[in-house]
Amino acid sequence: MKYYILSDIHGFFTLFQKTLRECGYYDDPEEKKLLLLGDLFDRGEEALALQDYILELMREERVILVKGNHEDLFRELVTADRGRPLRHHVQNGTYSTLEQLTGMSAGYSWNANLRLARAGRETPLYTTIIPAMLDYYETRSYIFTHGWIPCQMWYGGMVYDADWRHADADAWREARWINPMEAVRTARPEEKTVVCGHFHCSYGHAHFENRGTEFGPDADFSPYIAPGIIAIDACTAYSKKMNCVVLRD
Repeated sequence: MKYYILSDIHGFFTLFQKTLRECGYYDDPEEKKLLLLGDLFDRGEEALALQDYILELMREERVILVKGNHEDLFRELVTADRGRPLRHHVQNGTYSTLEQLTGMSAGYSWNANLRLARAGRETPLYTTIIPAMLDYYETRSYIFTHGWIPCQMWYGGMVYDADWRHADADAWREARWINPMEAVRTARPEEKTVVCGHFHCSYGHAHFENRGTEFGPDADFSPYIAPGIIAIDACTAYSKKMNCVVLRD
């Protein structure tokens, strides 16, 4: 199977479509699937268009969805019994996504925010897209995930859980927040390559290749590739770029 892999779209639908066109997805006659590694929404302003497109891909069975930490944030926001969002929901763009998908804006009114959360539980993102998302997807040579696989800290580094495929929901939620470019140094699973998003690629280039800075004018947001890892998060909200990697396995 041929896979077109993207991650951390973060609601930038127009750039997402531009990236697909540029990498040849729409012109490719081969059998293929899109493989999206989480964080579909938050930060961009095109949540409705992206939601509709993801639903279309799902109906036509053209996509595999892996869950990101921002999907966890959305679920947390709309299911918590509180009258206002937490600060990290606002700062990470999750509250904006909720407003876009519901067409509602509540500010900090207690009752209005409870109504907004209820409306969020009726959106296709909550009812259809998030329930279809996997913690990971695996082929013969690759493990596709958002951050990393479940790990534990060990003497200043990380070790992966040998039974990570059967880790519980809490372990996977924590794994989605792990910096994969740090984790691969001590917690590489088996002999497969992990393809992931979540953390800006410029981190790996700056810290492990001495190539540019993380966010300066010389920052490199192209995929970070090293033994055991292909990291593809281009920090789109900042860089205005999006990576697409094409793999066959």
